[in-house]
Amino acid sequence: MTDPHQESNIYFIDPESGAEMARLTNQDHIVTKYMGGLFSEIDDLSTIHRVLDVACGPGGWAQEVAFNYPNMQVVGFDISNAMVKYARAQASVQGLDNATFRVMDLQKPWDFPDQSFDFVTSRFITFLPAQVWRHLAQEIGRITRPGGYIRLTETEWWCLSTSPALEELNNMIVRSIKLQSGFSTTGRFTGVLPMLGQLLQDAGCSEVNYKTHTIDHSYGTEAYESFRRDAEVIFKLAQPQMIALRLATQAELDKLYDEMLIQMRQETFRGLMLIVSAYGQKTPPEA
Repeated sequence: MTDPHQESNIYFIDPESGAEMARLTNQDHIVTKYMGGLFSEIDDLSTIHRVLDVACGPGGWAQEVAFNYPNMQVVGFDISNAMVKYARAQASVQGLDNATFRVMDLQKPWDFPDQSFDFVTSRFITFLPAQVWRHLAQEIGRITRPGGYIRLTETEWWCLSTSPALEELNNMIVRSIKLQSGFSTTGRFTGVLPMLGQLLQDAGCSEVNYKTHTIDHSYGTEAYESFRRDAEVIFKLAQPQMIALRLATQAELDKLYDEMLIQMRQETFRGLMLIVSAYGQKTPPEA
């Protein structure tokens, strides 16, 4: 769709996009901050030695972990050659010998041994078809050791706001998830958030916990400029996919996009991003 050489592409935005890389680099830092840190759900990190970041993008979270916890071995993988190349370069510049990055497609079998990680995380991979989510849960369960931690972090796309144009663009993206066999049943919501617990259970967690986070990116807040720039990029990059799915014409998208830019610059603009992390420990086998 957005990647013409890959007929079976499931990715909403071209994974090799430089603009998307810059957007994710900015997003990594601010989201981690508002989530309370790198491992805000876990009090005792003494048993965590090998960490995997699924669909790591440009590797911001993985690099922060490697820098702050030099005794941990951190691995990230992503389908994007450009993002993995960038992540490797950034790790090299920072001297992060404990961080490695690989090119891998999460919808295929993962090239990791069974029970090889103590902590596995993914963040904001909302657009996957339901069958790919189930494959992801199976693979995460396979590569996480008994007693290891699994965390899935998602949001109800993209945010709640007072901008009518932004709301309509959000609605188009959610409808696209339904059209591509995601968890959405009505096209009103992504359907991912209520499925997180089931996915963790499918991965082998007997007990599921939740932690919620809120980012206020209203006009004048600390997060405002970052989210405004984020919206400018992602809703431009998403246009080819929305046109391909016949959700709108180019002229309709251009009009909504311009209205969104104006509305988000108004002093009355209010916006919230609601984030849910579902996490648990993989159940050890019975003695």
